[in-house]
Amino acid sequence: MTRLRRWWAGRGLRFRITVVVGAVALVALLALSRLGVGLLYSTLLAAADEELRTDASTVVAAVEAGEAPSAARTPTVRVVDTAGDPVDGGPALPLDAGAVRVLAAGDGVVSGRFDELRRYLAVPAVLPDGSTRLVVAAGDIVGGAVLLARAAGLFVLGALLVAAIVVVAAWAATRAALRPVERLRAAASALPAGQRLPVPVARDELRSLAEEVNRLLARRDDAVARLQAFTGDAAHELRSPVAAIRAQAEVAVAHPDPDLADETLRAVAVEAERLTDLLSDLLALARADAGRRPDPRPVDLVAAARAAIARAGDPPPALDLVAPAPARVAAGPAEVDLVLDNLVANARRHARTVVRIGVLPAGRWVRLVVEDDGPGIPPADRERVFDRFVRLDPEAGGGAGLGLALVAALVQGRGGQVVAGEAAGGGARLELRWPTAP
Repeated sequence: MTRLRRWWAGRGLRFRITVVVGAVALVALLALSRLGVGLLYSTLLAAADEELRTDASTVVAAVEAGEAPSAARTPTVRVVDTAGDPVDGGPALPLDAGAVRVLAAGDGVVSGRFDELRRYLAVPAVLPDGSTRLVVAAGDIVGGAVLLARAAGLFVLGALLVAAIVVVAAWAATRAALRPVERLRAAASALPAGQRLPVPVARDELRSLAEEVNRLLARRDDAVARLQAFTGDAAHELRSPVAAIRAQAEVAVAHPDPDLADETLRAVAVEAERLTDLLSDLLALARADAGRRPDPRPVDLVAAARAAIARAGDPPPALDLVAPAPARVAAGPAEVDLVLDNLVANARRHARTVVRIGVLPAGRWVRLVVEDDGPGIPPADRERVFDRFVRLDPEAGGGAGLGLALVAALVQGRGGQVVAGEAAGGGARLELRWPTAP
């Protein structure tokens, strides 16, 4: 059965549609043929029963009038008792006890070989003494049976012929219906990069397919463009620390100086740490893009914010936390820590004296607001600041421009929102909306 299914699944759509349509048509036509033969058979038996009932009625009248059953017997009409035994002096009926019971119940019986088929029908007669007799009339239906057999053969032949016509029509119709799909496939295979499939004028399923394929191509091109840009930017950012480490190592090898060894090692360690942070951010972004994240669970955002402030240390600017009520978000603990660390580091990098962190429950959401009193973000850059490798002020130091991009990817991956704006004092304001944990 499995092999048959594999074979069937390997056939073309046109072949499968044609076979299914042909099989359904053949079954339906054979059922109609059987119904037609059954109707003809019923009509034949009804006509024979009517004639036999007429023949038996004359004998019934004579028997009920007191005439001897032997006098009433004819070659086609017999008189028997309710058990089927003859009372007219003739031979026994060529019927078994079951057939006699059917006759006594008022139904007809067909008996004999195909070339000697006879129809039997019994009509009850009540004698003057109150006893009951069965007047059995018989008739030859061989001619009707032959006619019925020929009709059945013609019905089956007609069903096969019509089914063959349906198969040919289904094959041609399927070919015509799939021709636009084949043209669409050919156009897609020869489509240059950046181009789209032509959309049919008719608003049908083919138009919907073409539009959906075009949307898929647009997403593909966008993903390829983002991947190329991401790869180029990553290679550019990775080149700087690697080049610095190499330069320091080459200088140390070319001019060994014990007095400068400590300074060289410190510089190499700084660049290695920068490289490690960059690789960690790239790995986190790759995981976020792939959608690989743990199942959400309730995370205490207030406690996580206090922990992030503790990890940031004591150097200025100061960090103030405003959390009027407990707030739990649906996320992963590691994600929350990574988001808070990046937001705090970004705000401290640009703040002059203070960074304010607010955690505010708001119905189905929890708002996380981080404000600083630095120069702020220009309105034209408030959306671009969440792009990857974007640094509005490269001279201010910091990372490779991946922190806010990682924040946006992690929060939006949980169904949240990230917005950049202006703080009350003119600095930067970053507001996050996280879904509340149930």
